[in-house]
Amino acid sequence: MKRLKKFLKWVFIVLIVFVIGLYVTGYGYILKGVWVVYLHGHTTAFIDDFKFFESEKIPASTNPQPWPIYKNYNSVEMTQRLSETNKELGTVAFLIIKNDSIWFEKYFEGYRKNSQTNSFSMAKSITSALLGKAIDEGFIKSLDQPVADFYPQFAETDLTVGDLSSMASGLDWNESYVNPFGMTARAYYDADLANNILKLKVIDTPGVHYKYLSGNIELLAMVIQKATQKQLADYLYDSFWSPMGAENPALWQVDDGEHKLVKAYCCIGSNARDFARFGKLYKDYGKWNGRQLLDSAFVAKSITPRFPKSPEYGYGFWLSDFLGKKIFVMRGILGQYVIVVPEDDLIIVRLGQRRGTKTDLPFSSDFYVYIDEVYKMLEQNQ
Repeated sequence: MKRLKKFLKWVFIVLIVFVIGLYVTGYGYILKGVWVVYLHGHTTAFIDDFKFFESEKIPASTNPQPWPIYKNYNSVEMTQRLSETNKELGTVAFLIIKNDSIWFEKYFEGYRKNSQTNSFSMAKSITSALLGKAIDEGFIKSLDQPVADFYPQFAETDLTVGDLSSMASGLDWNESYVNPFGMTARAYYDADLANNILKLKVIDTPGVHYKYLSGNIELLAMVIQKATQKQLADYLYDSFWSPMGAENPALWQVDDGEHKLVKAYCCIGSNARDFARFGKLYKDYGKWNGRQLLDSAFVAKSITPRFPKSPEYGYGFWLSDFLGKKIFVMRGILGQYVIVVPEDDLIIVRLGQRRGTKTDLPFSSDFYVYIDEVYKMLEQNQ
């Protein structure tokens, strides 16, 4: 018994020293990560984790605009392959919008049409849309405006706001999702996001090639806020959430610091129907029910590859030519998708717990399954 007590005492001392060491060396945020993730039964960020973070509230629109319901709504069952994939990967919402009307929708695991789940990196597309709005309104001159106009520490670089949106910044951000000491984990769990972002250095020539870095979009968000003098959540509400008639309120996670900076590279809590509105907005080149909310030229540029060697990305949107179609996509790390096929007036939204296996293509395996099987469902309706 004495040996056990002595052993436990030393374990306790080691843990105390370890915890103190984390805080002294600036890695105290790791403890929050452990609490949020592992002590709640997960191994990585999850779709309901916004409950453990502070958030800015985005109200529902005062003029809600419900999606029309297709005349043959839910008349076709999911294919067996789609059903199996949704079950295997923990899909919580699957929505098909055809000709701007809801053709099919299904919810799983106790989630409903108004359930909020984490957008993850789909928020990058929304932040890029806010860049377009800031340009429209004259707060930002163009995609070519230097970041140094807003943050002078980048004066010795040629970094532009367009480079941030198109993932061509050359910043020294390490996009690692497994390293607890890396920038991605620090940005997600630490208290002073802005300070960490402004420590980044440009180590590669901006505007030359594509490299996916979440830090790009966070710096872009800081530029937009500084240019507009508005909190990003408020600017989102004024620019899109309200005029597009979002039916439900949303949340946007913020850091724990003094200024409550939104995590613009991720973390908008909303539902499939309201996320789909951004697919329709871009499908219709910035026009919403007759009102031009976003410049059509900016939209066209956003859903076109900037670099021929990286045809999978434009400005804030993923791109695909699957099935020989021109497809643009909002995408999150756990298989969150707003998939838009303009030529067929089709929007597919999938929200869920996991994504499929990696492939040699720009998307994981589930992405291709969702599109394939939706077209099989649509064929049954002809």
